[in-house]
Amino acid sequence: MRKNLLILIPLLFAFLFIIHILDNAKGSTNYVGSEVCKGCHEESYSSYAKSIHAKKAIAGSPANRGGCESCHGPGAQHAEKGGGKGGDIFGFGKKVSGKEKYSKCLTCHGESKHVVMWDASKHRSADVSCDTCHSVHSTKEKNLKAKEPELCYSCHLDIKVKSNKQSRHPVKEGKIKCNDCHNSHGAFGKKAVKADSVNELCYKCHSEKRGPFMWEHAPVEENCLNCHDAHGSNHSKLLTRKMPQLCQSCHDWSRHPGTIYTSFETFRGTATSGKNRMFARSCLNCHQNVHGSNGPSTRGKRFVR
Repeated sequence: MRKNLLILIPLLFAFLFIIHILDNAKGSTNYVGSEVCKGCHEESYSSYAKSIHAKKAIAGSPANRGGCESCHGPGAQHAEKGGGKGGDIFGFGKKVSGKEKYSKCLTCHGESKHVVMWDASKHRSADVSCDTCHSVHSTKEKNLKAKEPELCYSCHLDIKVKSNKQSRHPVKEGKIKCNDCHNSHGAFGKKAVKADSVNELCYKCHSEKRGPFMWEHAPVEENCLNCHDAHGSNHSKLLTRKMPQLCQSCHDWSRHPGTIYTSFETFRGTATSGKNRMFARSCLNCHQNVHGSNGPSTRGKRFVR
């Protein structure tokens, strides 16, 4: 019995291999090759030939597999009909859903570390397809259709408006890009930020605000966005509101009057008398260590200089 099994196992493998060969031969008749595509789509083929997808030096690239048909599917039926619409050819047109498009891309790029969080991304849930930002025929870096930030601004117009405000990050100057903070293909953090939290993201550049401090300022520790608008503001230092209104949104009059519009708080007094609080109208004149203080006394608890 054991001897018979030893004979049957190689025969079984040979039988399965023959079936595999026949199936491939049968399926191969549906493919016509990129040269046939070039005959009608010369302009598209020329752009593809210059792109990264046409590089045979890259293992697994379309150039090493089915060429044009790696993305567009078998072209035999399309060619037999003389081109045009219809047939089994896959087109990346407007009528095709985003899911159908990015599913095609993920057959090759699904294991890439850059898109590992795609299923949890906002772009996926909004049915945004890869070809919204990328072009398989593009010769630009990462096959992008445009450079940052213009590419992102084409959809995120509200962020474009903020980027033109007087207080902003140096995006226009090219010192920082959208993808320095965000991963457009998805990330663990909210808003696709490249960190576990907003604060951790901000600390990558603003490490002096990290601490630890003896006296922690609660809203700072919670979220930098409680006081700052990361994309731009008309108030200094990306603040969401001007001073002292920002501080007064949390701090009432319990320690000293919060309003400056009284006869006591105006210029009738002097700076040393404590009446001249209207000068510069900023809490930061005294409470400079607003992100946290290491002052050993109660003065440190109040974040004063």
